[in-house]
Amino acid sequence: MGRKDIGNILEITKNDFKAAFSNPIVTIVLIAIIILPSLYALLNIYACWDPYGNTGEVEFAIANLDNGTSFEDTKINVGNELVKDLKNNTKFKWTFVTEDELRDGVHKGDYYAGIVIPKNLSENIVSIATDNPEQAKLEYIVNVKANPVAAKLTNTAANTVYTNLNARIVEFINLAAYGKLGELQEGLASGAGQLSDGGSQLQSGADQVSSGADQVNDGASQVKDGSNKIKQGSDTIKEKSTEIEKGKNTVEDGSKLLQDKSSELQQGAEELESTVDPSLIPDGPIKEYAEGTSKVADGSGQIAEGSSKLAEGSVKLAEGSSKITNGSVLLAEKSGELADGSNKVAEGSVTLAAGAEMLSNAAAQALFSASAALFSSADALSSITGINETLLGDYFFSPVKLETNEIFSVPDYGSNVSPFYIALSMWVGALITCVMMEPKSSVGTKYSPFEMYSGKLLIYVTMSILQACVTLIGAHILGVYVDNYPLFYLSAILVSVVFMILMYSMISAIGTVGKGVAVLLLVLQISATGGIYPIEIMAKFFHYIHPYMPMTYAINLLREAQLGVVWSNYIPSLIILLVIGVATVIVSVLVKEKADKPSKYFEDRLEDSGLF
Repeated sequence: MGRKDIGNILEITKNDFKAAFSNPIVTIVLIAIIILPSLYALLNIYACWDPYGNTGEVEFAIANLDNGTSFEDTKINVGNELVKDLKNNTKFKWTFVTEDELRDGVHKGDYYAGIVIPKNLSENIVSIATDNPEQAKLEYIVNVKANPVAAKLTNTAANTVYTNLNARIVEFINLAAYGKLGELQEGLASGAGQLSDGGSQLQSGADQVSSGADQVNDGASQVKDGSNKIKQGSDTIKEKSTEIEKGKNTVEDGSKLLQDKSSELQQGAEELESTVDPSLIPDGPIKEYAEGTSKVADGSGQIAEGSSKLAEGSVKLAEGSSKITNGSVLLAEKSGELADGSNKVAEGSVTLAAGAEMLSNAAAQALFSASAALFSSADALSSITGINETLLGDYFFSPVKLETNEIFSVPDYGSNVSPFYIALSMWVGALITCVMMEPKSSVGTKYSPFEMYSGKLLIYVTMSILQACVTLIGAHILGVYVDNYPLFYLSAILVSVVFMILMYSMISAIGTVGKGVAVLLLVLQISATGGIYPIEIMAKFFHYIHPYMPMTYAINLLREAQLGVVWSNYIPSLIILLVIGVATVIVSVLVKEKADKPSKYFEDRLEDSGLF
């Protein structure tokens, strides 16, 4: 860039400032352009200064139809309690009307919304203490068409009623439960005493079981002694059974011999008796001998007959002795098994007795422990049931207190939204300035595109600084909260200058198309910068373009400087805005060199139409 270029740039700048004061009309228009953007910001900030502080003028209708009920001989009317609470609540203009008036008024738009408290509200609330609880309901009626913001505000009012009602329900439930705690405390104490008595009885039984266990031990010892004797006897029986078996065989052999001899004796007796007939012999010694012989024969026959019977009996005795021997051996074997089983029974009895003793002692100890626990619980409940019911009701109405710790606290809503509206007004101010003071083309002049762009840039930058100063003065008069005045003022001026450079460069380089881009960016940035609503709740499209919007970083810069600076947030936004300003100048100069003539041609054709 040569000396001639600098001279031409200064000449253009000088002519612009001279023209600004060439006549009063131009000066007035320029002043209007300087003031107008500040009004855009200040009026919106003032309108939003404390919107939620004025909800007391928003009418909200209430129709209370609750008939009330009774609980434990106490009359309850939750609807009346709600009305009493709302009359002391100044957040909304509560209007108490009939059900028909409420429905008709909301339908016509006389009331933005209303709540109908049903007839059975108290009855349903009290039913929570019965076996068949019914859910309590409120009817919320809202006219969404009347005003979109009013509908959201009345939602807050409905939540107020809902919260108060729930608080009343919680209070009732807890107080009802509290009334049962005394009964529970008495029951626990009574149960503890009963368990203690049972433990004592069980301990006495445990002592008896212990005594029985000793007896079982003695009996087991006797069983073991007896089983040992049985085993010894069974061994003796087995030994004698062998001798009996031998005697059986001897008896059988003797009985056979006796039977044979008795047969011979019987035969001899019969022959002797048939040979001698004593009746035929005369008296004397021979006759006596014959008679004796006959008697001997008779006796021999009887002996023979008796010997035969003896032999038969001996055989039977031998057979019986054999059976007795076999049975004795079997008995001896089973007696040994019985002795072994008796030992096992004795051992099991001792184990069972010991287990019974342990079980009874453990059971008694468990009852004593349970009794002590119940006594402890009863004592704990006793301390609770002694609390004053009025104080307890207040506690249940609000059992938790929320302590708020505000970081970078702002005294009013207007100050909170001012970074957005100030940044928006500076964009609008830059757009108005470039539309009213349209950048010129170098076509048909002695100046180059670069000289024309650079020469006229200063007047626009000056206008942006003045616009920022007027806005800052107005914000100070309005009472906008500022944490760091020097940083806030410098940041606001920087934002205004960058926006003006961006707007001027686009329109200077591509004319009317640049105006269209500026308006489009204005529309997008209202929703995509997170100035009022968090960007997270906006549509996904705005999430994507959020990082590419210049106003995103301008709002961050102003917010940090005004409401409490965090340098890790401030410095990145500052750097990005500076880069936007420098990059815009470089790109615009390059584009204007190429697009100045086509842009001029485009503007002339629009002007020839008579519409532009």
